[in-house]
Amino acid sequence: MRRPLPRRTPRGLPLRAVAPNAVTALALCFGLTGIRYAISSEWETAVTMIMIAGVLDGLDGTVARMVRGESRFGAELDSLSDAISFGVSPAIILYLWTLRGIPRVGWIVALVFAVFCALRLARFNANIDVTEQPHKSAGFLTGIPAPAGAGLAMLPLYLSFWNDQPLLRSPWLVMPWVALIATLMVSSIATYSWGSLKLRNNIRFEAIVVVVILGAALISAPWHTLSAICLAYLATMPFSVSAYRRVRRLRGALAAEPQLPLQAPDERGSETGAR
Repeated sequence: MRRPLPRRTPRGLPLRAVAPNAVTALALCFGLTGIRYAISSEWETAVTMIMIAGVLDGLDGTVARMVRGESRFGAELDSLSDAISFGVSPAIILYLWTLRGIPRVGWIVALVFAVFCALRLARFNANIDVTEQPHKSAGFLTGIPAPAGAGLAMLPLYLSFWNDQPLLRSPWLVMPWVALIATLMVSSIATYSWGSLKLRNNIRFEAIVVVVILGAALISAPWHTLSAICLAYLATMPFSVSAYRRVRRLRGALAAEPQLPLQAPDERGSETGAR
């Protein structure tokens, strides 16, 4: 009688576990490279590096789900990459661009932005295993996400690229703006989660047209388009807060409704039903 061959244990790490982490590491490389170009005063290239890091940050989660390569290591690496690419790098870029004109207060604001971004990501990681998350269960985010915060903080840079107004580079104007965006990142206000938005089937063609127009605008006039996107995102915040309040009121009304006690069936009715 032939003995069964022993099962060979697979060796090595599957590629599907490495691919999403490689995308995250690449996003980190682009975020750090933005600092290098800021030191050389190549501001447009520095901002472009942060934008590419944002695109890669949106892709790594999609790649992880496609190849089923989600892991705790990947989640921690993603948070570390976000803290550097969307917290530290934009803060240094903005400081070198204009905030160093008021070095003490400007550096404090840059530190606040970087630290608040890290605090937001730490709060997100701490709530991963929490089952009761009112914002998430309603399809909203808590505060502004880190990539959006970095994009909004650099709005004065976008405007200065196509508008030569010296006021846009004033540290006294940029400083409160960066502080405001940092506060919004760690705030508890409800913002729209794009992953929870769903389109109707009858407007699928229109949505494709809008995406094509947006892509063409980013190619032909990137800084005008990014400025418009930032302003549009800010305009949605009052609507997201109002929508979340409606959801809370609806949930409160449903929770306050008294539960009707179960009544015993009438004997006559039960007999009739039995017949």
